[in-house]
Amino acid sequence: MAEDAFVNAGVNPKKLDVLRQRARKEIDEGLLHAAQYAIAKDGEVIWQESLGSARNESLFPVFSSTKAVMSAAAWLVIQDGLLDVNETVADIIPEFATNGKESVKVVQLFLHTSGFPMAPFRPVEWDDRASRLARFSNWRLNWEPGSKFEYHPTSSMWVIAEVVERKTGMDFRDYIRTRIVEPLGLKDFYVGLPNTENDRVMALEHVGDPLTSEDYARLGVPEPPITEVTEDAILSFNQPEIRAVGVPGGGGMMTAAAMTLFYQGLLHGGALGGETVWKRETLDFALDVISGDYVDPLMGHRVNRALGVVVAGNEQRNFRGFGHSNSPTAFGHGGAGGQVAWADPGTGLSFCYVTNGHDRNPMRMGSRGVSLSSKAASLLEN
Repeated sequence: MAEDAFVNAGVNPKKLDVLRQRARKEIDEGLLHAAQYAIAKDGEVIWQESLGSARNESLFPVFSSTKAVMSAAAWLVIQDGLLDVNETVADIIPEFATNGKESVKVVQLFLHTSGFPMAPFRPVEWDDRASRLARFSNWRLNWEPGSKFEYHPTSSMWVIAEVVERKTGMDFRDYIRTRIVEPLGLKDFYVGLPNTENDRVMALEHVGDPLTSEDYARLGVPEPPITEVTEDAILSFNQPEIRAVGVPGGGGMMTAAAMTLFYQGLLHGGALGGETVWKRETLDFALDVISGDYVDPLMGHRVNRALGVVVAGNEQRNFRGFGHSNSPTAFGHGGAGGQVAWADPGTGLSFCYVTNGHDRNPMRMGSRGVSLSSKAASLLEN
């Protein structure tokens, strides 16, 4: 990419060099075999780079970064007057009204306070309506809805996808394509991957050695609990039939550049010079922090969540997946394996980093994300 593209955007070339060196670190060390990152501003990609075996046209699974896309689709249903976040889920999906779930509110799905964080759902069941509804019916609560925060890796987003379908009469994947992807002119951006695109996806692999209980004790951090995000679950996204589902909480397949342009759409309400997708009042509503005093049960910090996305805030933003130099209003959602995606209204920048190497060492993986974000967020500084 021509140097004047980022110079005209106000990027400090020396700062960009620092970011580039950091992005290459694990590639040069041999830990990661492929990665991609991109930066956008004013509705345009101003820098992108593919590392290792990746090419600019390579697609990567972005895992939970997909939650921002699914949430942004739901914001449009709200914008159209079809959905109120205070509605009871069971009033929209009667099959959900079992086993104590009758009181769950839509807003609790976005906030991960709905009480069923580990509810099972096989992705291939989604397109079998009877199996899908049976899952919703059979799910049981782990704790009272609204009583605490606990991250729901996929379960709550399955329900949000169903809510979108019930309210709009459209397949959630078609809704995302027609209401977001096409109006923003996004290329290489898929929630539900066509079979013809499978050859472009970088196959997932696990890298590095896991930390032991002794390692966590020595580092003075709590050991992460066992969740549904197992090594086998991660590698299942190498299967075309899983990619085709477009798991709403983790199945997006895209380039880093495409993701930065999606976030530019959120910054500006749509593609610059194009149609308005999200009205300003919609974005103001959706990006308002509504998680109050809810705290992460592992680390004990406030989660600072808006409607399906995380907001950096002033304190402990690095624990939320942001860099130390992000502004308090930066928002986004990371993904398993170290995927990073955010926009920063304070600078107008959006940033995405993706890799196919799922690091078994979460401390190293988290440190990489914070370092990359810190360097990307400070690109406009002199």
